[in-house]
Amino acid sequence: MWASYSDSVSAANETTVTDMNLKCARVICSAAKMIDVWRNIVRFIGATCLLVTVVSAVGCSNTSGSSGPQLVERSHASMGSELRLTAWTADQAGAAAAFEAIFREFDRLEGLLSTWRDGSDIQRLNAAAGKHPVPVGTELREILRTARQVSDWTGGKFDVTFGVMSGIWKFDYQNQDGTIPDHNEVVRRRSFIDYRELEVDERSGTAFLRREGMVANLGGIGKGYAVDHARVMLRERGVRDFMIQFGGDMYAAGRRGDRPWRLGIQDPRGPANRIFAAMDVSDSTFSTSGDYERFFVKDGRRYHHILDPATGEPAVGCRSVTIMTSSATVADGLSTGVFILGPEAGMTLIERLPGVEGVIVGANNEVLVSSGLQGHLMLLASPTDAP
Repeated sequence: MWASYSDSVSAANETTVTDMNLKCARVICSAAKMIDVWRNIVRFIGATCLLVTVVSAVGCSNTSGSSGPQLVERSHASMGSELRLTAWTADQAGAAAAFEAIFREFDRLEGLLSTWRDGSDIQRLNAAAGKHPVPVGTELREILRTARQVSDWTGGKFDVTFGVMSGIWKFDYQNQDGTIPDHNEVVRRRSFIDYRELEVDERSGTAFLRREGMVANLGGIGKGYAVDHARVMLRERGVRDFMIQFGGDMYAAGRRGDRPWRLGIQDPRGPANRIFAAMDVSDSTFSTSGDYERFFVKDGRRYHHILDPATGEPAVGCRSVTIMTSSATVADGLSTGVFILGPEAGMTLIERLPGVEGVIVGANNEVLVSSGLQGHLMLLASPTDAP
């Protein structure tokens, strides 16, 4: 996933369609090139890493008494992930107040969008599947419209009705037992996955799952929507230089002092604090989907939480996908859809979509970088090759 580059040095942290020519570059770095790039990064780390760590600590504690810009950081648990907010600002009190408002907003959104919250919009939608439409808020309708667009782009590889598979595969810390579900039950459940059977009626303000037994789940797009909310709120409150990190979704705005924010992509098979690529960014959103966060290995095969709707089983073509675009909601859904599409079809889609860029690590450990990132993404090392 994406992480601030300085943070990744010390601790891991957990983007109208017109055709364009496919300009995907398959990047396999030679040893000599790796050494040259790594030397440049080492120079950067030596010059700035300690300073960044110290400034971050001062920003968090707010004890320096300085009136100049500092880093202000806060974190909050929401939607099963850690939300980290960072701002570079001279108004530490204003930034902290804005952060608290965002934490409250995320709690409100979780109450609407979580399948685990009694009375949430998504829970009421699922309870009425095959029976009748239900009134839902503008937030859910907006997410479902975007989800429909991403589903169309990916040929249904991204599909919010995958929720019917919840519980049959056990990847979470509280239920993981390394078991493979019964194939017949997988086949039965996957027959209920079809985003085209989910209706959204803007005039009546309702949504409807047409078939009883269908289950919608926003786990692949809801966090991105929350990040889009957060960036709007920060700008409305006068915060211009900030970074939002929420699970695999991130938005960076403005600058971190006299330089852009530097973000890194985690090595899918390396140790938790290792990145294989980095880039200076500003005013961009990123989302990473990978097979290395919620998984187990059985008989030499890795089973992970990103399921292919066509098979009901974990997708096999990629190790990680990072999407960069203007909307965090779109990036969140696309990173999942491209992951399931696989490297070739996934990169073809990325190159077709205006304003979308991406980095794919395939199952064979090959790195694919979209044309718009050529000359901007720094490859620090080849990703670790392991099952």
